[in-house]
Amino acid sequence: MQANPPRADSSAPPPCQTVEPEALTSPLVFSSPHSGRFYPPEFLAASRLSPQALRSSEDMAVDHLFAAVPLHGAPLLKANYPRAYLDVNREAGELDPKLFDPPPPMNAKCSLRVAAGLGVAPRVVSEGQAIYGGKIPLAEGLARIESVHRPYHAQLGLLMERAASKFGVALLIDCHSMPSRMPTGDARRPYEPISADIVIGDRYGASCDAGFAHCVHTFLTGLGYRVARNKPYAGGFITEHYAARARNRHALQIEINRALYMNEKTFELLPAFERVKADMARLVATIAAAPPLARALSRQAAE
Repeated sequence: MQANPPRADSSAPPPCQTVEPEALTSPLVFSSPHSGRFYPPEFLAASRLSPQALRSSEDMAVDHLFAAVPLHGAPLLKANYPRAYLDVNREAGELDPKLFDPPPPMNAKCSLRVAAGLGVAPRVVSEGQAIYGGKIPLAEGLARIESVHRPYHAQLGLLMERAASKFGVALLIDCHSMPSRMPTGDARRPYEPISADIVIGDRYGASCDAGFAHCVHTFLTGLGYRVARNKPYAGGFITEHYAARARNRHALQIEINRALYMNEKTFELLPAFERVKADMARLVATIAAAPPLARALSRQAAE
């Protein structure tokens, strides 16, 4: 199968958007890499799935849940293109040989995510539904990386360096949503519910200062949420790539259970959405208000 080649589209949005604060007063940087919702017409035409099915892998409205971020002196970077089209939370070299014709070069990165069909250009969406009826041109996948992936990471890198330069520390919060159930790999019991309301991922302590992660965990628990750490989500490429604790760059992933705020079948936002949004605003306000950790790390960097 041949997908349509990428084309210039005057109505297409830029790859990402940064919502800036009026004044930069916090070392926090927020990223919403999977809430993009512009589906290029040529992509929809090439897919075997309905637009509704394609949206099943979208982090629905996560950018809206964290809309208060700029009000507290920090930027919010959000993707405009959906995860099903190009996943900016994957390494650019995670090219799926089962998806492309011709196959990717031999130095393409093989990973468990690629094997599952979840490379930088996904082969499947939720519950293993194949996006395409066959393979797509490798040139198209590479063009998506150049037009979407690289600009997103160029901007995220700039935001992290700006925070580190001004405050001596940069604290990335990578914002996601998760389905309320996950596959088990067992045909007798193919899915099981995720018991947590929120999962905090710090790559088992490797990507973020333990004190800061504990502060976020404690605050969310205090709001009444069931909070888990690293299981089932410890953090993806963004969390791993932008964390450099020796240089005072920290990254923490937050996954919010979609069942808290939306109907996962119809994608309708529930009345509880406003409560979750207000709680995320409280979290942002708390960690942005000159947190002791940020001051301590800033002094350490200056020394």
